Amino acid sequence: MSSKKQPLKSGEKILFIIFGVFFALAMIGYVVLETIRLRSDEPMYTQTTFFDFSEEGLKGSELYRKANCNACHRALRAGTSMGLSLDGLGSKYTAERIEQFLREPEKYYHGPTIDHGFPPKEAAYVSQMPAEDLRLIAIFISELKADPGSSVAKTPPPGRSEFIDTMVGTFVPQEWKEKYKDIREKQQEQPGQESVDE
Repeated sequence: MSSKKQPLKSGEKILFIIFGVFFALAMIGYVVLETIRLRSDEPMYTQTTFFDFSEEGLKGSELYRKANCNACHRALRAGTSMGLSLDGLGSKYTAERIEQFLREPEKYYHGPTIDHGFPPKEAAYVSQMPAEDLRLIAIFISELKADPGSSVAKTPPPGRSEFIDTMVGTFVPQEWKEKYKDIREKQQEQPGQESVDE
């Protein structure tokens, strides 16, 4: 019995050609993009998150890494995206509020959490860390800030936005408009200040 290789059928040839073309285009696009990025003096993407660590924030950063928190979380553009990205979280929450969550996550949320809380949850060890370590980690996270209007900031961009106005006008129920004040109006009253929940 001879084992001859069967020639490719015309449909298979077409699929291989299409795949080859897409692969070649992807590689060309990648090379072009990297060439432009490496030769450009201007950043390719606008950086909207920033930090200015205090001495306690730097200590908290070390504790964060030693506790292996970056196995689930991203901070300073390092770590994984399995959990919440922490970059910019300090523009939403105070150090006290973050520390409260780290100490008693399920009490903070009034219910079960996915990874933080009691064993056998993956990050159950966090709430068992020494109180001073949790305080320093909370300070570190609270110093990870974001510009208003970025995807991780609590407040919208300053000024009016036609897109946001259209979305609010189209999708927000009238009773909400009467009950809640537009946060952008508050920004105009106090320019440069970003409100953070206590």
